Amino acid sequence: MTLSTRGVLKPFLVVVCVAIAAMWVYAFGFSSKESVNKIEDSLWQQKSELFCAQAETVRMSLADTRKIEDSGPNALEERAVIVDKATDTLELAIDQISRLKITGEKGSVIAPRWIDDYRTYISDRREYADLLRQRINRPFAETQIEGLPLSEKISTFAADNRMPSCKAPVDLSV
Repeated sequence: MTLSTRGVLKPFLVVVCVAIAAMWVYAFGFSSKESVNKIEDSLWQQKSELFCAQAETVRMSLADTRKIEDSGPNALEERAVIVDKATDTLELAIDQISRLKITGEKGSVIAPRWIDDYRTYISDRREYADLLRQRINRPFAETQIEGLPLSEKISTFAADNRMPSCKAPVDLSV
């Protein structure tokens, strides 16, 4: 390295380090700590969580841990029925949630989008059950948004609003 290269490199590295330090100071000290998904209506959140928890309880009672190959000749059809019943619980919860009045400007914009996303996810589950009835045994494939599974978007909203039972179930991802 020549003397002139060193003379330029050292100030450049100092500027880069100062910029990185400034970014972290801003991130920890001045940036908003509120999630973009967080809504203001805690009553809506509580009622939604209640509906989802009821659905989750029913869904858990439907669990079938048998392996397809050990379940007999009608295993895929039986699994389709279970998937439909489990999906019915989600659909009921989302229908109940969609009838709730939500307060707050932000919530009235993003909660309906979440409900629409959930309805798409429910439709994906119905299509999967239809494949099982056709004796097509492939992994559950859900809608992708910007390269991410829709369930991730649904679950992030639910987590940010303290509605853990409203996260997308993982019963078909195994």
